[in-house]
Amino acid sequence: MKYKVGIVSLGCAKNQVDAEMLLAKLNKDDFEIVADAAMCDAAIVNTCAFIEPAKQESIEEILELAKLKAEGKIKCLIVTGCLAERYQKDVMKQLPEIDACVGIGANDKIAQIIKTALLGNKTEIFPPKDELMLEGERIQSTPRHYAYLKIADGCDNHCTYCAIPMIRGKYRSRTVENLVKEARWLSEGGVKELIVIAQDTSYYGTDIYGKPQLPRLLKELCKIDGLKWIRVLYCYPERLTDELINTIASEDKIVKYLDLPLQHCNKELLKRMNRKGSYEELKALIEKLRAKIPNLTLRSTFITGFPGETEEQFEELSRFVDEIKFQRMGCFPYSQEEDTPAAKLPGQIDEDVKQKRAEIIMEQQQLIMEQYAEEMIGKEVEAVVEGFDKYAECYFGRTAGDCPEVDGNIFFTCPGVKPAEGSFVKVRITDSLGIDPVGEMI
Repeated sequence: MKYKVGIVSLGCAKNQVDAEMLLAKLNKDDFEIVADAAMCDAAIVNTCAFIEPAKQESIEEILELAKLKAEGKIKCLIVTGCLAERYQKDVMKQLPEIDACVGIGANDKIAQIIKTALLGNKTEIFPPKDELMLEGERIQSTPRHYAYLKIADGCDNHCTYCAIPMIRGKYRSRTVENLVKEARWLSEGGVKELIVIAQDTSYYGTDIYGKPQLPRLLKELCKIDGLKWIRVLYCYPERLTDELINTIASEDKIVKYLDLPLQHCNKELLKRMNRKGSYEELKALIEKLRAKIPNLTLRSTFITGFPGETEEQFEELSRFVDEIKFQRMGCFPYSQEEDTPAAKLPGQIDEDVKQKRAEIIMEQQQLIMEQYAEEMIGKEVEAVVEGFDKYAECYFGRTAGDCPEVDGNIFFTCPGVKPAEGSFVKVRITDSLGIDPVGEMI
């Protein structure tokens, strides 16, 4: 008899790739993969533990599945991912309903761990972090037309607010050759858009080649015939070399979209974060990027309420956001993560103040993005079809300026035509609804 196994993967796309590799391991070991973790023998929660809301979401998902286990609807409950790695033996002490708590270094042992759990035996296993498998087969969980390519794991930046180096360990790059091989396999399976990810993509290759190699990797990926769009996420501003900028500008397959997680613009606060830059330096970089890469869509993220952030420093961030006018942006209140250097800094700020400041920035950004949507009216754009919205009674998709799952959509009508999901169409923008452009297929 084949046991059924399902997985709920939370958090970032990097964690999602880990989940896809877990599924491939289980499929190879003769488990039956099912889409709904609530309808299986063994349920896996691949957790996130980056900030407090992510931890709470992970715990809530575990408790929901634990109820099903108590009702006899599932046989065992496995916890993998960042929460398991970060809190290790605390997890099963606090959540005794769990049958196995699995550190990231044990992902390749998942099949045996589940078999042990199905026999009624509990497991806690935490090998070294660098034993996490970075290469191997995957079962793609995204829609057929796009996929993530995780080029490295871990991080060496040690931003003072961030727990990732504790959870994931040192930065480990994969080789160019193996990444190209995987990208080619994804393309042959129907992937048209490849999204390049790591904790810091601009650092890629430094550990194994002695210097950053993202431009070289991108040029090799651009040679793969089936790929139409290549999107790069999580580039750090201090590593945006002229070579990388020119590669993004000159390669047709690389969409003119760049994710720069800046976090703040005040020089003093950035220094306390163990980040580089200042208002003037970041503004100059962005002006350079926009000059060298025409029609660039810039995305960034910011933190409000970092320890010691004064009202004046917050107002400086507000002015920066208003002046730069990012096309895409997220802003989050600082999360005080235990065992990080920032958690011990003086000047911790009240939760209500942190939240209010984040809301102010996002209200500013909403107006900026609405203005961008209005400016698209009358233009013709290329979009990838994501599906049909039965409530809006029209199709929706994404432009090259929209990353899946984090950015918005474009809505459009197609009189007499039913475009397939994953196909690329031309749309004339006729209106906007808030931040979302509306149009009709040409």
